[in-house]
Amino acid sequence: MEIKGVAIDIDGTITDRKRRLNCRAVEALRKLEVPVVLATGNISCFARTAAKLIGVSDIVICENGGVVRFDYDGDDTVLGNKEKCYKALEVLREKYEVVLLDDVYRKSEVCLRRTFPKDEAEKLIARMGVKLLDSGFAYHIADAEVSKGKALRFIADRLGIDVENFLAIGDSENDIDLLEAAGVGVAVANADLKLKEIADVVTSRPNGDGVVEALEFLGLI
Repeated sequence: MEIKGVAIDIDGTITDRKRRLNCRAVEALRKLEVPVVLATGNISCFARTAAKLIGVSDIVICENGGVVRFDYDGDDTVLGNKEKCYKALEVLREKYEVVLLDDVYRKSEVCLRRTFPKDEAEKLIARMGVKLLDSGFAYHIADAEVSKGKALRFIADRLGIDVENFLAIGDSENDIDLLEAAGVGVAVANADLKLKEIADVVTSRPNGDGVVEALEFLGLI
C-alpha cells in the first residue's frame, strides 16, 4: 500500500509527558513528501501554531475531530455540537467539582481537568449524545457524532486521497478512531493498551522516538 498522507497526534506522541517536543520526530516529519495532518484534542490556534513550528501542512484536526482547518489563514470547519456537551457538563456538575480548560476557545467540545472517575462519569451522560474521552492530559466531553477518524475521512475526501492511503500514529484512546480509519495505524510504545490492541504496528520506543521508529520501519524516511 502506498502511503499518501500521515495523520499524527501531538501530546504523548510527538511530545513526552511533560509536553516537550521531540526534535528527532520533528526532523523526521519535515522529511516526508506527503501531507502531514496534526490530529489533536487541543484547540485550533494551538494546532495551527504547532503545525507552523514543526513545519508540516496547515491542515489540522482539532478538538478530537470536532474542528477541522485546511488553511492557516482560513476558517475553522466545526463538525461537533457544543450545546450537547454543555448539557452533559451540567449533569456532571451535579455530582463533581469540575474545572474547565480553555473553554472560551473551544468550538465543538468541553475540556475538563481529570479530577473525577471517568468510568462513573460516563454512565451519567451515556444517553446524551456525547462521549467522554481521556487524552491522558484532560477529559473531553465531545459530540458522539465526531471523532478524529471521521475528521480524517472528511480531509481525505477534500484532498482526493483515499483514507486507506493514510498512515495514522497516536498514543491514547482518543486516537482509536483515527487509527481505525487509516490504512495503517501505529501506536507508540507508551500508548494505551486499547490503542495497541487495534494498531497494525506497535513501536518499541515511546513518544517521538517511536514516531521516528515507525517512519523508518515503513520506509518513509
